[in-house]
Amino acid sequence: MREADTPAGSPTTGGRRVTQETRTLPAHAPGAVETPFVIQGYEEVVAYDTVWNDHSHPFHELLWNERGASSAIVGSRIWTITPAVGLWMPAGTLHSGVAAAGTCLRACFFGFRTTASISDAPVAVEITPLLRLLLERLGEPELRRASRAATEALVLDVLAPAPRELLVRLPSSPLLRPIADAVREDPGDRRTLTDWAAARGVGPRTLTRAFTAETGTSFARWVGAVRAQHAIGLLTRGWEVEAVAEQVGYRSSSAFGAAFRRATGLTPGAFRPS
Repeated sequence: MREADTPAGSPTTGGRRVTQETRTLPAHAPGAVETPFVIQGYEEVVAYDTVWNDHSHPFHELLWNERGASSAIVGSRIWTITPAVGLWMPAGTLHSGVAAAGTCLRACFFGFRTTASISDAPVAVEITPLLRLLLERLGEPELRRASRAATEALVLDVLAPAPRELLVRLPSSPLLRPIADAVREDPGDRRTLTDWAAARGVGPRTLTRAFTAETGTSFARWVGAVRAQHAIGLLTRGWEVEAVAEQVGYRSSSAFGAAFRRATGLTPGAFRPS
């Protein structure tokens, strides 16, 4: 657990106030631990900024949030998980995670031997009103066995990869990694691909080809995803929309709002604490 000074009234450990919690979980192979459930729900409101180490589960996992946002990291890929778009994590997939204080985490665990994976790799899942309703029903403590089995079957039937995901792939080449690090450090940096090409001593076409090859998307779309991920973190901490828009490089809150909705499917206000 990492400790640092925080405002008066925060919990303390050893005379210092806690602001971040680090959780260590084991790495399990798929099916390594018997799971006597078909679908089992989990919910938690994290009190502090929380970091999970690299770990893997013996069961499949569906992650989403009731409010706030979190991120899951698999290798060079970073997904932001929101109330609208969750993430399917297949059993045995090594991943780490982060969540901001106050985030209400939701998850469902799917028995490895009793359910099939919807994907062999992590994939975004749209948390539709129907899926949410079914998952809420599974949380009812008095649900009869037959009703539970029917509801679980419906959940498995409606689960499907989402048409969009808030994913950032990090390039690793010496040409692109300094650019990626600079943009992630300051998403408000307005330098264009042409500006970066000049700074790296290559032509714009070279940089375009390299970016597409390493990230699977264009430089502009990649920057937009980085900005959306960063904006979500600021919004969940209570920043005003106008301040967030400026911080992540948009000249107006309306331009930011439109770009944010395209990336997340939600308005910026959906992530501000109520």
